[in-house]
Amino acid sequence: MPLFRRRKQEAAFSARTPDSALASDHELASDSTQAHLAAALVAIKDAKLGEDVWLEIERHLLSADLGVPTTHRLLESVKAEATSSAHALELLRQVLVNNLAASTSLSTEGSPAIWLVVGVNGVGKTTTIAKLAKRETDLGRRVVLAAADTFRAAATEQLQMWAERVGVSVVHGSEGSDPASVVFDAVEHAAANSADIVIADTAGRIHTKSNLMDEICKVRRVADKASGRVAEVLLVLDATNGQNGIAQASVFTEAVDVTGIVLTKLDGAGKGGIVLSVQHELGLPVKLIGVGEQITDIETFRPEQFVDALLSDAVLSDAVLSDAVLSEVSPMR
Repeated sequence: MPLFRRRKQEAAFSARTPDSALASDHELASDSTQAHLAAALVAIKDAKLGEDVWLEIERHLLSADLGVPTTHRLLESVKAEATSSAHALELLRQVLVNNLAASTSLSTEGSPAIWLVVGVNGVGKTTTIAKLAKRETDLGRRVVLAAADTFRAAATEQLQMWAERVGVSVVHGSEGSDPASVVFDAVEHAAANSADIVIADTAGRIHTKSNLMDEICKVRRVADKASGRVAEVLLVLDATNGQNGIAQASVFTEAVDVTGIVLTKLDGAGKGGIVLSVQHELGLPVKLIGVGEQITDIETFRPEQFVDALLSDAVLSDAVLSDAVLSEVSPMR
């Protein structure tokens, strides 16, 4: 069984939402990536190290959506030390894990802590917010949702539906009202009622439209002035969008100072290589992953498991990693 496969452990909501049409059997994207990438690397492992091997590794890393800059940087690191094809794959694992080693914790500083959730339409923002609300309430925290996507007619209705099912309150305005005001009111409501976290939905901004990005900048500025503290700005990216997600992340980071990524639809359809590109090119940690459509299908991103799911067949099957390599990598989980 792949390292990232998980079965449902508890009853979950069966309702689907427009931005959560995902596969029902929950397997991380590495299932699909692993199938073509690890199988190819297994053949490489016993080949004589040379230019042909490097080209094959490069080709398969690119096919996994790592992107050209990230792939070239990784190969440069490995080429300098590799003594054989098998050793090259061991070193590749080490470099991948080390590059993904970043804090995945979510800050709850502030009274309340404010989490702004941003991203383009269709990536799964609203569903992600519902999953976050469920996760935090299960941890004993009081959560308030802010329905600040006032431009989409069904957005508030959808968030209210999820809020009712999760058991949290939601603050909203009328259709077309000022999104920043909705967030401000939600934060003040949360503060008055001793809630711990406000999770704010925002409109699905088209990241190439400057006037729409200006609006979300205003939301951030107003949230900073409210009670509490903006503790997280989470950018939701669709794993199936590949390298287009880098362009989205770059613009959103410049506009609202993104603190971390939530990667959705990482359940068999996406290749997952965008994880490394986002971390390398923008310095943004992937904090959470969406691995299915159910309310509990959100997990903390674990770099070692992700890399092992990509490379385990090639690196770990019928082989023992050298002590020299393992000594520089955290123990496997």
